[in-house]
Amino acid sequence: KWQQALSKLEITASSDNRKQFYTALYHSFLAPNLFMDVDGQYRGTDLKVHQAKDFNNYTIFSLWDTFRGTHPLYTILQRKRTGDFIKTFLAQYQQGGQLPVWELAGNYTGCMIGYHSVSVISDAYKKGIRGFNTKLALEAMINSAESMDFGLEFYQNKGFIGAGDEPESVSKTLEYAYDDWCIAEFANEIGEEKVANRFYKRALNYKNLFDPETKFFRARMKGNWFGPFDPSEVNSNYTEANAWQYSLFVPQDINGLTELMGGDAGLEKRLDDLFTAN
Repeated sequence: KWQQALSKLEITASSDNRKQFYTALYHSFLAPNLFMDVDGQYRGTDLKVHQAKDFNNYTIFSLWDTFRGTHPLYTILQRKRTGDFIKTFLAQYQQGGQLPVWELAGNYTGCMIGYHSVSVISDAYKKGIRGFNTKLALEAMINSAESMDFGLEFYQNKGFIGAGDEPESVSKTLEYAYDDWCIAEFANEIGEEKVANRFYKRALNYKNLFDPETKFFRARMKGNWFGPFDPSEVNSNYTEANAWQYSLFVPQDINGLTELMGGDAGLEKRLDDLFTAN
């Protein structure tokens, strides 16, 4: 079974590179894991026993770790499982009241940031992975975006999260803005234009933390920029990163980011500086 799974990709490379490649592919396929008995029963996020009828129920959705690269890979190499992942998401929403953020064995861990289930759903739908309830999916996505937890109250009211409002305020603002774009794209795909327009607008909130003087995304504090500012400092305003790394996190609007950086030359300089800075 492993040979069959890994043979979905064939490469021509040196022996060492082949070992590295297929070891990495093997590691990427280790999770999520099946989370149900042989008869299809599983414990849901309401901690009650449920019966999976038209899908396999999964667990271990460490979505902050996987939404950027691993899940997009699954939409190409693990399409059937991706459909089951999404059906699991929706079951968790129906049973526990929210889409997973970092779910483990039917439990919401409250770990990491963003609501990146919406990224997985939107990406899969764009790539033709269907067969799930799109109306329920959009409802669940909006529920995540309109939560009042993890700084979302401030994000919705002000268009950004301040350093005094919530830890990791810059990272959360930027990642919420990306997720909002994913909701907008999905809503647009299924013909919900009003919802799409609302979330396309929210997806521009990233601009509210851009400092035109330093050209970094910075924390705001009581009407001013949080300081003193050192882009290489790892502090409580960012999630396991610093201002250098998050200065490029606008995957939903590369043209807008380019404009903020001063055009193509400015963006090229930032990329070069990122790889040469101490």
